[in-house]
Amino acid sequence: MYWYQYLSLSSLGLCLGACLWHLLRLIQLGKPKDLSKKSGNIARAEIYSFTKAMLPMQKESAYLHVPTYAAGLFFHAGSFIALLLFLVFFFVNPTSLLGYLTLKILVLLLAFVLLIGIICGCSLFFKRLFSKKMGYLSTLDDYLSCFLTTLFQVFTVLYLVLGDNFAAYYYMLAAILLLYIPVGKLRHIVYFFAARYHLGFFYGWRNSWPPISDKK
Repeated sequence: MYWYQYLSLSSLGLCLGACLWHLLRLIQLGKPKDLSKKSGNIARAEIYSFTKAMLPMQKESAYLHVPTYAAGLFFHAGSFIALLLFLVFFFVNPTSLLGYLTLKILVLLLAFVLLIGIICGCSLFFKRLFSKKMGYLSTLDDYLSCFLTTLFQVFTVLYLVLGDNFAAYYYMLAAILLLYIPVGKLRHIVYFFAARYHLGFFYGWRNSWPPISDKK
């Protein structure tokens, strides 16, 4: 391996260690404590929290912004594909992936999803940049997180196309992104699950989730 690959691996180790620390802190806090009288089924509410409650029509305002919601889904899909390929690249060179027809088709499909993710990431970034409402709610962390994640997807596609000629740039950016994940809003990769669990517990305890229409 080259020095830039060792650099990205070291960053991955630090990222995983920091995310594990965040997870252990959440576990240490224990289950939510509610002093009200329990009236619902928490288990059913937890399932609902991670499934149907994620749909835009079940959210407070997402149903008013379905295109933005869809863009977010593709952006996240592209992010997970880019991270998956980052791990794959340590075992298989991107150039060799294109040497087999089956793998070439798979890589082209992944690259296509990445391209959609990049377009969606750019649209979300510029919407946050130029929309007064979004600008009022946004912080520097919001801009950096969106920018780095989108750029990582771009670099992943370029690495697939250019191969070793682009390797150093790709792995250096990967190192920067991995180091930023646990300190910025991207650490919601851990807190997302805790947040959905707490929502399910809160509304399940009060028999608000699942809604009556979903209990029939």
